[in-house]
Amino acid sequence: MENLPDARNLPSLLFARSREWGARTMLRFCAEGVWRSVSWAEFARQTAGCARFLRDLGVGPGMRVVLVSDNGPEQLMAEVALMAIGAVPVPTYTTNSVADHAHILRDSGAGMAIAGSAALAERLRQAGLAGTLLVFGEAGEGEISLAPGFEDAREPDDVIEAAAQIPAVGLACLIYTSGTSGPARGVMLPHRSILSNIAGVEAVVRALELRDEVYLSFLPNSHSFEHTVGQFLLPTVGVEVAYATGIEKLADNMREVRPTIMAVEPRIMEVIRARILGQVARESAVKRWLFGMALAGKPGWLRPVLDRVVLRKVRERFGGRLRILISGGARLPPEVGRFYQAIGFTLLQGYGQTEAGPVISVNTPPSMRAETVGPPLLGVEVKIAADGEILVRGDLVMAGYWNRPEATAAALRDGWLHTGDIGVIEADGHLRITDRKKDLIILSGGENISPAHVESVLMAEAEILQAVVMGEGKTNLSALIVAAQDAGEGEIQGAVGRANLRLGSVERVRRFELVEAFTIENGLLTPTQKIRRALVMERYRGVGEGR
Repeated sequence: MENLPDARNLPSLLFARSREWGARTMLRFCAEGVWRSVSWAEFARQTAGCARFLRDLGVGPGMRVVLVSDNGPEQLMAEVALMAIGAVPVPTYTTNSVADHAHILRDSGAGMAIAGSAALAERLRQAGLAGTLLVFGEAGEGEISLAPGFEDAREPDDVIEAAAQIPAVGLACLIYTSGTSGPARGVMLPHRSILSNIAGVEAVVRALELRDEVYLSFLPNSHSFEHTVGQFLLPTVGVEVAYATGIEKLADNMREVRPTIMAVEPRIMEVIRARILGQVARESAVKRWLFGMALAGKPGWLRPVLDRVVLRKVRERFGGRLRILISGGARLPPEVGRFYQAIGFTLLQGYGQTEAGPVISVNTPPSMRAETVGPPLLGVEVKIAADGEILVRGDLVMAGYWNRPEATAAALRDGWLHTGDIGVIEADGHLRITDRKKDLIILSGGENISPAHVESVLMAEAEILQAVVMGEGKTNLSALIVAAQDAGEGEIQGAVGRANLRLGSVERVRRFELVEAFTIENGLLTPTQKIRRALVMERYRGVGEGR
């Protein structure tokens, strides 16, 4: 793998690669059922054309521009174009409600927005956008199309030269937190933050011995992980990025693209695992035994048999070529991680948060341990405070929260980012996350309980789709449970009983209540599929509580 180019900002990093790799395929996308490719040279030309077009519209340094679009070449080009002229892109989720968009527009002070479709443009208008509205395709009434910019055939040299002057400490983007515990906050990420992440993760990538890799991108680029890793890191280390056409078509896309690398949220990994185990349960006794041997990691002569008879078919579900699976965004139960490792995937489980660019640590071969999130990246300092909170220091740390000096002062103290997560650094330097500091439940007897741990044990049961544990100030724990696949109350009772056998006596759930699913639509799930605990607790106040 070639060394990363020396660049002081993100546009310059990508432009440098475009000069080296001109005709090489950078991106792939599907249009009208046909997969098409974009070369590095095409990317540079179209991005530069878009930058000129935006500059002619009056977009300049420091101006915030909301960008809401599905993943695709135009989305990436528009964001890099904004960065290249010193503007500040504010990438947001396509699943945001009108209220979410209204908050971000108001909070960021954005005077312009770019929408990837007519439906998204309409939602921004409903949210109260007062400034210019741009779209990728044909413009509707009151809109401006970016198409002339993308069609600009001039060489990109003038834009490349201007972009090179942007300092590393300049603000690259505003990425809003998912808002699990209150209104979303704009995280100010300077170029140095994401460049530091890229440099740190590159050291991990080198150990993987990449060769002709294809990454299937389906997490939204407004997600801080996908924003850094999928948009900037993987392309610049030579990985071709193919954009999925939507979560509902992911299985088809895997067969069509046959990716070698994917990033998947733990929730989805658990669902896929449950489905695979469900199908295996319907196989013959011999195949069930063989699959059990595979999961137990049986070595030697049996491994080729296991691979041919049971594991190869499982891997075909992922396109047949997948070898690297990246997990992040939430805690991955160790048993789920071991399941994918047993299938034959190299599992990279990391830890991070938007305020840190976002990657802080990652498990790397050959010292991978599923119960940890690996050692800190190169150039990242991590220590544990007296109360167990994880503190982080380095160039990866944000500049602060947009227009929130008090929140910034609380998060950044003496140069250290206070993550709000609880963890321990083990003897080998690996970091293990135990809980969110503010989520700890203190029972009436003084026992500190990690709800994340209890909830992960509950959701490991196939009958339980979602769970929220409560019990602050009570004598024992209770839970709000969303049943999976129409499981009845009796089945849930059995699942809770099995989960309790794997929990300590004070962690056991003594009472539960079945509730409706937590979704983005009802406001109880963030766009990144995290449960808004505070809102759930408020909505179900008094329901399911123990004594």
